[in-house]
Amino acid sequence: MRRQIFTVPNQLTFLRLGFLPFYLIAVLYAHYDWALGLLVAAALTDGLDGLLARVLNQKSAVGAYFDPIADKLLLSSSFVVLALRGKVRWWLAIIVLSRDVLLLMTAVVILLVLGYRSFPPSVFGKATTLVQILFVFVVLSLAVTQWRWLAVSQPILRDLVLALTIFSGLHYSVIVARRLSAA
Repeated sequence: MRRQIFTVPNQLTFLRLGFLPFYLIAVLYAHYDWALGLLVAAALTDGLDGLLARVLNQKSAVGAYFDPIADKLLLSSSFVVLALRGKVRWWLAIIVLSRDVLLLMTAVVILLVLGYRSFPPSVFGKATTLVQILFVFVVLSLAVTQWRWLAVSQPILRDLVLALTIFSGLHYSVIVARRLSAA
């Protein structure tokens, strides 16, 4: 069991979770350059842990649980602290957070009622996560730089975040309902 927990990919996931409080503090105290650096480091460790899990054949149940939790914590808290700092509209933060709460509640209910069930992320869920990360990256980058192309891309990414967040939440609800009715 210990070898399954302390794999290299899982250690990178735990490191990413360790970045989270420092990232949040950096955003809250308007140290956007530090926050951006920590966000990039978190994104790199996220990509690296998945790659290493496959290459080193170190996929584990612990990683399957903690990796998406680390992603959700980073993204959800990003939207909240950026809204607190006035960098993101509250309505968008609430929609992103509401979807994540819906997914979490659904997973808990399924776990309690039916036991463990595998619900791998859909292509829409992965696209939502990617666009949310890009949006947060652009918001933080604009707090550090004045690049025009970032300013132009921000409202486009915001609208994509809104659309994909709503669509993927609805899609997930329909898929889960179908699977549960078939069980």
